[in-house]
Amino acid sequence: MPEKEKLRIDKYLWAIRQFKTRTLASDACKAGRVKLDGNNIKPSHEVRLGEVYQVSKGPDRKVIRVVGLLENRVDAKTAVGFYEDITPVEETHAFKTMFHAPMLKRDRGTGRPTKRDRREIDDLKDDLLENKNESPL
Repeated sequence: MPEKEKLRIDKYLWAIRQFKTRTLASDACKAGRVKLDGNNIKPSHEVRLGEVYQVSKGPDRKVIRVVGLLENRVDAKTAVGFYEDITPVEETHAFKTMFHAPMLKRDRGTGRPTKRDRREIDDLKDDLLENKNESPL
C-alpha cells in the first residue's frame, strides 16, 4: 500500500474505516468529536505517526494511535494494520453492557395495561433502578 508523508485527519479516519464517508469524518472534526491531546482539531490537521486521537461516534468512544499513514480506503483487515486501538477496557465494557440492560415487555395482543398492571410495572421499574444504583462495596 502506498504511504504518504502528509495526510489530512479526515481522509485518514475515512481510509482506516472509522467513518463511512470522508464528509462524515470532516463533520466529526468540525463538531469537536475528534481530539488530539484533549484539544479539538480541524479536518485539515496533518496526521503524524505515533499521535493519539480520541474519536467519538455517538455513545462509542475510541482512542487510536497512528501506526501507518494510509491515503486510500482499503478493506477492514488491511486498515487495522494502520492504527492501534488503545481504548481503555472500562470504556468498551461500559458501552457493551449498556445494551444488556433488562427490558420490560408485554405479551403481544394483551391490550393496554390496566391501572393495577401499570402500578405493578412502575413498582418493578423502581425496584430495578434502586438495585442498579446500589454499590456492591
